[in-house]
Order: sequence, then C-alpha cells, then structure tokens
Amino acid sequence: MGQNIAESHFSARNFTEFSARLRRETHLLARWFEESRFESDPPTIGFEAEAWLIDADGSPAPKVETLLDSLADPLIVPELATFNIEFNGTPAALETDAFSRLAAELDATLERTNRAAASADIRVAMIGILPTVRQAHLTLDAMTPRKRYRALNEQVFSLRHGRPTRLLIEGRDRLDLNWHDVMLEAAATSFQVHLKVSPAESARVYNASKILSGPMVAISANSPFLFGHDLWEETRIALFEQAVSVGGAVLQERVNFGFRYAQHSILETFQSNVDRYPVLLPQLMDEPPEQLAHLRLHNGTIWRWNRPLIGFDAHGTPHLRIEHRVMPSGPSVPDVIANMALYAGAVCSLAREEPAPESRLMFLHAQKGFYDCARDGLDATIPWLDGTELPVWRILAEDLIPRARIGLAKLGIDPAEIAHWLGIIEQRLSSRQTGARWQRTWVARHGPDLSGLLESYLEHQRAGNPVHEWTLDGSA
Repeated sequence: MGQNIAESHFSARNFTEFSARLRRETHLLARWFEESRFESDPPTIGFEAEAWLIDADGSPAPKVETLLDSLADPLIVPELATFNIEFNGTPAALETDAFSRLAAELDATLERTNRAAASADIRVAMIGILPTVRQAHLTLDAMTPRKRYRALNEQVFSLRHGRPTRLLIEGRDRLDLNWHDVMLEAAATSFQVHLKVSPAESARVYNASKILSGPMVAISANSPFLFGHDLWEETRIALFEQAVSVGGAVLQERVNFGFRYAQHSILETFQSNVDRYPVLLPQLMDEPPEQLAHLRLHNGTIWRWNRPLIGFDAHGTPHLRIEHRVMPSGPSVPDVIANMALYAGAVCSLAREEPAPESRLMFLHAQKGFYDCARDGLDATIPWLDGTELPVWRILAEDLIPRARIGLAKLGIDPAEIAHWLGIIEQRLSSRQTGARWQRTWVARHGPDLSGLLESYLEHQRAGNPVHEWTLDGSA
C-alpha cells in the first residue's frame, strides 16, 4: 500500500500546502523529462508477491507483526490487514536466466517464511482471494496498526461523506452488500510486476501494458470465490475497484483502468494525478523537492491497474518503472514467474512494434477486453488488433506467446529459459486449467467445501508444481 506516514488526521492547511508541493514537484518532474535526467540503464524486472496468513482451520490469522519480528527482513513488509504479508523481489537485469533467479529467490523467501510461520502455528497461502475469508474477518480490528491505513480509511469515507461503499458483483452468483470501511480491499492479494524502463520507451510500454491486461488476467485468473459466492474468474478486479471507491466521478476512482492511452509521454499520467484525483494523505514532509516525496505519496494512493512509478538509485538518479498490477497471487511460484515472463516478453515486443499497437486497438476496446477477461477468463472473446474480435485463448496461443518468445530473445534471455517459462504458459493454456478453473472444478467434484478446497490447494502449492499439473483428488 506504499509509503508510511506520521499522522492520521489532517487540517485544511495540510491539504492546501500538500497540493502546492505536489504541483511544484510535478513541474520539477516535467523539467526532468525535458532535460533527460532519468537513468537509462538496461531494463530490470522485479515483483511484489502478496499472500495470506492462515491458521490451522484455514481462517485468516492476524499475526503479521509476530511474523515480521521473527523474519526481520526489509523486503518482507505488512499490508493493509494483519493477516496479509508482502514479499518484495530483488530487481534483476532482464537478461540470461533472470526468471529462474527470481523464482529461486521467491522459493527461498517462502521457505524461510513458512518455517517462521510454523513456530507461530500459522501458514502462508498465495491465492488471489482466500475461499474461506468471511465478512466477519474484514473489520477495522484486523487493520495493520500503521497510521497510513487509518488515514486512508478516514479520507476515503470523508470523500464519500460517510456513505458506505456498495459491493455489487454479478457472476455465476450475485453478491450485493454495503460496507463501511476499506477493509474489503484486504480480501484481494496480487502479484505485481515492476519493469524499469527508459523515458523514451515508457509511454509505449505503458500503453502496451494496458493492451495486454485482458489476456494477462485471463491466463492468470485465480480468484473465483468471495464469501461463498462463485463470481468472476478474477473477482479480485471488481472487488478492489469497489472496495476503495470514493463515490464521485468515474474518472476520479482510485482503482481504475485509466481513460486513455499515453499520447506523448508517461508524464501525462502524473499530470493527471494532480488534475483529477483529490489528495487523500496530505502528509507534509521535510525532504527536498528533488526527492518528489509528495508526488510519490500521492501517486501511491491511485491504484491504476498499470501504474507508472518514480524511484531513485543509490546515487539519487531517478528512474521510471511500470507496475503491472492485474495478476493475482498464486497458484504456485512457477505460475507467477511464468506469468511475469509472458508479460515481459510480450510487452517489450508490443512496445517496439510499428505501427504502434495502440493505434490499432481503441482504448475503449482494450478496457472492455480487460473486464470481459476478468469476468470470463479464457472463455472471453475480446476486441483485438485491427478491429478483429477473437477468443482470448487464440490471442494468447497465436499472437502473444509467439510474440513473447521473440521479445524475450531480443532482451537476451537464454533459449532454455524462454522454453521453460513460456512452456508453463503453453501447457496451462492447452489444459485450460488456470487457478480459477481448478478451484471451480474442485468444487464441482467435491461440493462447496471451501475449507477442503483450500487444504487441497495448499497441498499442491507446497509441492511446487504449476497449476496445469494439479489433480482434483488433493494428491500433489
């Protein structure tokens, strides 16, 4: 959820002064673009992997503080709820065996975390939405004790004038309820890819990321159940968008797909942050303007499914990253790393293609495809390049996987590495067994025993095999 803050209550002066500093820092950022101040080293890739903490019964276990104290690792951090945790990967140069190195790091982190968790009688689950989570688990008592989260809750509902949010998701079942805090967001965990890019290519990569969002969410779907309801293949998309809705204009919603492609520069997105989105967390900081502290804090309260980020290297040189946020956590480490490889190869290929793919697919069509894929997964038929409308499985099989193979080769990824990770995607696509499909098929065979579903899921996850190899009898 981003930078921590020192306060949770703010005055009118805080908002006025923060807005002024935000505008000044945005002007400074614009000058950096004009002056080519950004790092232009070869691309790197990293991740944030969110997960659940659960007890012996498979219910959320609010023990993150105990676990963090035990681990004492700055790359393992809390999330909104005390039963969520986040693992950050070390950025890797996008070359040779990058994905195998990231997989090894995540495996080692999970192994160490599970050992520490066992001593606290808890387990770790990488899954988009925990099937066993109930409404009673998502209370303010379960909010991680960080002022940022308390302030976020207060400010979202201040913008809503105290009105509850409405969660309405219509899938195979229908879920309709009102909610009085932001804790619904804690029911959704993601695997977020961070791709460092140069300013010259950032707008094209950003646009290509939007074009890929529908197919990526279809092939990675892992969140069909919420509160016992069978909803979308990737219910997490609708859940997160509605959980922190500010209830105003659609273009001001804090979680969104955006409203157009970048036309000339990724700077347009940061300018839009100032123009369209009211400040939520006006924490005033003493850092110099060159740290862009207020700009980065504000950007961290706008959760676009594809979000540009500003970072700094050890020498203070700024760099740009595109954060691709559409994919859920899980089902396994091989699955999330394979998803990352597909995204990296396809986005780098699309971003360098002429004519630009964003000139061949209307933004509104990319947006429609994203939500259709979140709802229907690999069964979706979506608009594609040059006005065609195709089943998303065909787009993946005939366009994006071959394109990703070429893109990864041009980046310098080893041939064996490409074959291994994209092979997982090909086999998942051939079997049509995503995490969401496996969960639904398990319930169709065994009945609506969501605790049993979770135990079978965790047995397979611990075995470390990709989801296309999972059976339905609980045996890994």
